[in-house]
Amino acid sequence: MTSDFYRLTATEVLQKTTAGDLTVQDYATSLLQRIKARDEAVQAWAYLDAEYVMEQAKALDALPSAERGPLHGVAIAVKDVIFTKDMPTQFNSPVYTGHAPKVDAGSIMILRKSGALILGKTCTTEFAATTVGPKTKNPHDSSRTPGGSSSGSGAAIGDFQAPIGLGTQTGGSVIRPGSYNGIYAYKPTWNSVTREGQKIYALILDTLGFYARSVRDLELIADTFAIFDDVPAPIDFNVKGPKFAYLKTMVWPNVGSGTSNAMDQAVALLRAHGAEVEETFLPEELNDLPAWHATVLASEGRAAFLPEYTTAKDKISQQLIGHVENSDKITRKAQLEAFDKISAARPVVDEILSKYAAVLTPSVPDEAPLGIERTGSAAFCLIWTALHTPVVNVPGFQGENSMPIGISLVAPRYHDRHLLAVCQKVGEIFEAEGGWKSAV
Repeated sequence: MTSDFYRLTATEVLQKTTAGDLTVQDYATSLLQRIKARDEAVQAWAYLDAEYVMEQAKALDALPSAERGPLHGVAIAVKDVIFTKDMPTQFNSPVYTGHAPKVDAGSIMILRKSGALILGKTCTTEFAATTVGPKTKNPHDSSRTPGGSSSGSGAAIGDFQAPIGLGTQTGGSVIRPGSYNGIYAYKPTWNSVTREGQKIYALILDTLGFYARSVRDLELIADTFAIFDDVPAPIDFNVKGPKFAYLKTMVWPNVGSGTSNAMDQAVALLRAHGAEVEETFLPEELNDLPAWHATVLASEGRAAFLPEYTTAKDKISQQLIGHVENSDKITRKAQLEAFDKISAARPVVDEILSKYAAVLTPSVPDEAPLGIERTGSAAFCLIWTALHTPVVNVPGFQGENSMPIGISLVAPRYHDRHLLAVCQKVGEIFEAEGGWKSAV
């Protein structure tokens, strides 16, 4: 007998378990039934042990109320580049087939102590570093990519197979799947969440991020990871009155009609609800930000993948081999110049962003492209990863093929809770009036 508990947000799960209206076992059963029914179409999971899920659920139900954590029973989908002591961590690489280190990543330690139900490991591109898609398909159209590299986490949350997902972003690997799967995606300020115990690609870029179907759930996760601003976020932000901006950025020529129309629609909706919205620009001297990001990515990748290159070169992709062998193409001088120029750009961009409640910018060029062989373009995401700013993909719009398209809202570094408060109200408008609704 099936139930629709799988459709609950994390916040709703907590309300029901706290009130005694739902057991974790009944909730887990509903999720597992959903996964079984949809797995062939979506294929979000790299590893999932139903028996172990139910063991966790039973143990959580047995806890006295006083010992239950703030995430009691909330199911978490974990990207398979993050260590979990009781599940394999295989990085979608033949080098690590069956690899099962008996240790939790720092993030998983926090989630377990908070009472979360660790559901399973979700599919990723190889080491979260290539653009070749895994087996995962977009839940809204199985002929299209769910994005990457956090492919499985984005698809699982978009398909109601879990309420919260963990992803990682070095270019656009959290925000892009958020847009393609029609869900909220949150890339916090860089280094505000521990990355201990996950595969590193570029240490000064990698950021642990989160997927959810509501901003309230993202706020719940931000509480769990102690992400707070210096100045408390507004308790009840009102769109009417505050000033917003929209920013096309230097990669606007890559935009498609779907995202272009979504940007126009987003601006019009905010204005209709009483917000002031103006266009803003980045200084021309920052036009090379994408190139600087590419230099950092490639040069950081030398160290990141040298172990696998040294021990199992024949088992890793040419893209990763290229990172290790690029020393004749990217000099240390060029590497340092890119590091320093991005560092100098961060306070400049923070100052621009600080003038507004939030700045709207594209998440992706357009709706998810056809085919799962490639994961789509990160062109619009990567500059914000380099700049270390918090970013939230807000869903609500659609492209020519009725596939979801999100808009990114950005804020200065360490203004995460302010940004989430703004996205709560903006999201209500975009979801209600943007035109896209999930049919899954």
